[in-house]
Formats: sequence, structure tokens, C-alpha cells
Amino acid sequence: MRQGGRGDRTWLAACGLLFATAFGTNVPTPLLLVYRAELDLSASTLAAIFGVYALGLAPSLLLGGPASDRFGRVRVLLPVAAGVAGASLLFLGGASALWLLFAARFLQGLASGAVFSVGSAWLQDLAGPDGAPRAARAASVAQTAGFCLGPLTSGLLATSGPLPLALPYLVHVALLVVAVAAVLAAVGTGPRPAGPPSRGLLPRPGLTPAARRVFVRVVVPTAVCVYAFPSVAVTVLPLLLPGVSGAVAFTGLLAALTLGTGTLVQPFAHRLGRRTGPAGAGLGALGAAAATVTALLAPPGPAAVAGVAVAGVLFGAGGGLCLNAGLTRVGRLAPASGRGAVNGLFYTAAYTGFATPWLATAFVATTALAAPLAVLAAVAAITAGWLAVRSGDPDRAPGPGRSPDAPPS
Repeated sequence: MRQGGRGDRTWLAACGLLFATAFGTNVPTPLLLVYRAELDLSASTLAAIFGVYALGLAPSLLLGGPASDRFGRVRVLLPVAAGVAGASLLFLGGASALWLLFAARFLQGLASGAVFSVGSAWLQDLAGPDGAPRAARAASVAQTAGFCLGPLTSGLLATSGPLPLALPYLVHVALLVVAVAAVLAAVGTGPRPAGPPSRGLLPRPGLTPAARRVFVRVVVPTAVCVYAFPSVAVTVLPLLLPGVSGAVAFTGLLAALTLGTGTLVQPFAHRLGRRTGPAGAGLGALGAAAATVTALLAPPGPAAVAGVAVAGVLFGAGGGLCLNAGLTRVGRLAPASGRGAVNGLFYTAAYTGFATPWLATAFVATTALAAPLAVLAAVAAITAGWLAVRSGDPDRAPGPGRSPDAPPS
């Protein structure tokens, strides 16, 4: 990527769109209790509202990347960004209509998943295979910062501002409009990819056999850790604090602490190099171990709060490093003609990690969470060891090819 001028503007515009989209995905999270009171919803209905997000993600992640390989990154990003804004606007009527909450959350997953996969591929295009670590760091910082600041801003606005069920979404839409305007100012609607168009919209990553083995053996287990760790932190760890005063407020702070740590650890990924993935999984194992000790030994009170906070920091750091490590590998492995598809597959594997909290709580009472947390610690430790062994697997860089929407040299 050229330094200065249009290259820098394009880089910042891509990061800004990733940040604005990630910001919006967690805006509804602090408003759960308000929706529950307004619509008299059960806990299972609330879980279903947020679970439908994954139903939108699946087709978005699998189809959005290949579409951008065929038509160009920006030509796909602009309409799906409009879908992200549309989802926030649908939430404005959610307090009076349950079906709007389901529709908004589904659309949010459908649109945001495409932005994440295509936006990450765009940064990799701009950086090139040699700049894969920089692209991964930028995508990781943009997303984790958005995931952190979205619920934090939403919670503050809903608590102290007017229109608690409207203002947070309007702020997100305004932020997204600025991000889209920056993209249009930098590259317009973007060029079509050079060369013959790819066939169809199904994922065709175009990985060599050697690269495919690295993807399955290294990238997939790294990806699962990306969201498994923080999702456990924000959904399971608060269950270790029954009866603690201010638990609802602390849950919001815990989410910000966990996801914010994922942002702050990004500079260390450059120093760790190929050890980033094993280090991330290892930190996740330590987080699960700290949570296990808290569940076994700490009664509800200051000691339990401290234990949960430490576990949250470790989980956030582990997930952030794994996101960086996975995107770095993808940037080096994927050919330009299939980079969107490979990013879509990476994020699909990453979002399977959201099943971890359900696996941790579905078969035990909330008073017996130490056992599944201990299992998670063991699995994460084994994953860290496996990734350490495989960290020397060579990245099979693709042959030359023009990247969609890459700026002219």
C-alpha cells in the first residue's frame, strides 16, 4: 500500500467502517433489562432474540466474502453497511413490537457479518501478504474497540440521556454515516476486480493443498478461541456473583473490561509473531482457570468480584490475540482472488465459539459451574499446546494476483 495521500485515507476509511459496525452489534446488550420489562419477556425469549443474530451471520459470512471477490470489496460493503444502519433503525420500534426485535437482530447479523469478513479482506488487499500482520492488527483493533465502546456508550446514554431506547441507536447510525462517507470520499464505489470473474457466490477460497492444511490445523482452532473466551466472560462469569450488589452494572463494566483488553493487547502481537496464537489460547486457559478457582473458593463478595475481573481480563486478552493471529495467517495464506471467501470461513469458525457459554451452562446448575470452567481451561491449554507445536507450519503465500479494490500504485 502506498504511504500517504489516498492510501492512508483508504486505510482509515476501512478501519472506520469496521469500528462503526462492531460498535452497533453490542448497542442492544445493555438494554436487555429494559426490553424485558417493557414487553414482559422471559429469559428464554431474550436468549432467542440475541441468538437469531447467528442465523443472520451464517449466510452473510459464507456469501459476503465470495461476492466481494467477484464484484469488488466496496461494491459489497456499501449496501451491507446500509443494512447495518437499517437494523439499528428497526430497533427504534422494538420496545413496542417483539417481532421488530427479532427482525432487527437478524438483519444486524446478516449485514455486520459481511462487513467484518469483507472489511478484513479489504485491509489485507491494501497491505499485501507482506503486510498481513499490520492488516490483522488494524482489523483487530477496529473491531475490538467497537465491541467495547458500543455497549459502554449505549449503557451510559440509556442511563443518563433522554430516549433511552432510541438515542443509542441514533448515535450508531450517525457514526455509520460518517464511516460510509469516509469510504466514498476515499475510493468512491470502488473498481471492479481485474481478471475473469469468479464463478458463483459459494465460497471458493482457492487455497493450495498445503495452505488448506494450515488453515484447518492452525487457523480454525485459533478462530474458535476468538469469541469463545469473551463470550464466556460476559455471560458465564456474572453467574459466579449471585446476590452481589450492583451485579447488573458490574456486568456492563465486565464486558467493557474484557473487550477493551482485547484492544489493548494488539501491540504485543507484533512482538510475539508466530507465538501470538498459542499465547492467546494460553491466556484463555489461565482465564478459565482463574474462573474455576473463583467458583470453587470465593464466596460472593469482593474476592469473587476480583476473581471474575481477573478472569475477564485474561479472556479478553486471549481472544484479542487469537483474532490477530488468525487474521494474520489468513492474510498470508489466501490468494487475492479468494481472500473474501477465506475471511468468511475464518469468521464462521470464530462465531462457533459463541456456543461455548451454552455448553458451559446447559448441563449443570449455576452453583456447579466450576466443572465446565475447568474443562474449558483444559481444552484451551491443549489448544495452546497444539498451536505451539504447529506454529512453525509455513505460510503458503499465494501466487501473484490483483486484489479487488486495491489502490493503483
